[in-house]
Amino acid sequence: MISFEEKNELPNGYSGSEYESKGFTVSKMIQDFPLRGKPVFLLVKKRRWRHKITGVIIKRDFTFIADGSKFTQELSDFLKDASQYARRYHE
Repeated sequence: MISFEEKNELPNGYSGSEYESKGFTVSKMIQDFPLRGKPVFLLVKKRRWRHKITGVIIKRDFTFIADGSKFTQELSDFLKDASQYARRYHE
C-alpha cells in the first residue's frame, strides 16, 4: 500500500488569507495497475479548506479516480476494454 497525503497548499485561484485548513476528508483506498504481479493499493488523504467568513468548504478534484469505483480512471478504462474483448472471444 502506498499512502499519499495532500500538501497543505490551497488550489490555484484561492487566497490564503481567506481560507483556513480544516484537516482531511475521509481517506480513500483505490486500486491501480499491478507492479511485478503484485496488487497496488493507494491510500489518498485529501485536504479541505474552509472560507473564514462564509464557511464554504473547498477541496481539490481528483479526476484520476473513476466515479463510483475504487480504481484509478486508467485501470477502470483498461478493465472495461479487456472485458469487452473477452466477451467477444467467448461468444
